[in-house]
Amino acid sequence: MDSGNQQRILGYFIEEAKEHLDTIQKGLLSLPSVVKEPDTLNEMFRAAHSIKGGAAMLGFSSIQKIAHRLEDSFKMLTEQEIEVDQKLESLFLQGYDTLEDLIQQLQGPFGLREEDAQQRVQAAEPCFAQLQSYLKRLVSGGRAPVAPPATTPSANPAKAQLKLAPNFAPQVVDILRQMLQLFKQQDTPKSRQKLQHLCKRLAQLGAGIQSWKLLVQASYKAIANTNNSYPTIAPVVIKELKQGSDLLQKGQNNALSLQKAAASLTLSPELRKLATVAPASATKATSIPVQQITIPLEPKATAKLLIQAFDKQQLSQLVKLLAKAIRTSS
Repeated sequence: MDSGNQQRILGYFIEEAKEHLDTIQKGLLSLPSVVKEPDTLNEMFRAAHSIKGGAAMLGFSSIQKIAHRLEDSFKMLTEQEIEVDQKLESLFLQGYDTLEDLIQQLQGPFGLREEDAQQRVQAAEPCFAQLQSYLKRLVSGGRAPVAPPATTPSANPAKAQLKLAPNFAPQVVDILRQMLQLFKQQDTPKSRQKLQHLCKRLAQLGAGIQSWKLLVQASYKAIANTNNSYPTIAPVVIKELKQGSDLLQKGQNNALSLQKAAASLTLSPELRKLATVAPASATKATSIPVQQITIPLEPKATAKLLIQAFDKQQLSQLVKLLAKAIRTSS
């Protein structure tokens, strides 16, 4: 096969794989309800199966292996009634991230290098082993053992229950690195969806810690607001999440110190603003008060007042709206 045809076939595979990844991701983000929908589960199973088959045909053994592991896990969901919990969601998402990462590398400028791919597969193996083991436990009606409550009479149960996910810090750093790469890309609905998916993963890493949950939710809302451009939200979101994770990491070895670290987490004014400002199209449907100004009819005075009243992003939007109005009225 000549190189031209080979590149064309590779392009077809990547495009189809990305569609299958979307199918899998949407299913995993709603897994508790999806497990009750046989048709959706079968779509996820077929998506993993298709990626596996295409990868095998083109000789990408690493993608084939990871897709096969996901396929086997989806098969268990189709054959057994399983109650989805947060741990199962997290394990599935970690497995999905590996497959997505391999396919993204494949379409990168250097392609998928075999050595890097095999290292990624080996690093993901413990996750898939844990996923299979936990699925079997859920099928048999078992659950992960719950740590016993503190026996000290004066101990606060709420404090004792605070716990970070294993390898909390490196996982947060890895997710923030992925978010940073997405922020550097074109602003599209799909890239925002991926960023929100990463926010959900961050929330799972600090499950049970309310202040961390609020911090991640604020980041999620800031990203969901399409009036916030990537250059505006990226530095704020990345900085706040990194600082918050650093605080929690300092207290992760002790329930009391973790409680204190969590209590010190607060939303910065910048993030609070980005998370609460509603898109212009949604103003009527929200209870957020609309600030008004009175402008003079003289153009220069109006321009001066607008520059004082609005920030750079708002002025840019205003210019676009005025330009559109001029075009439609002419």
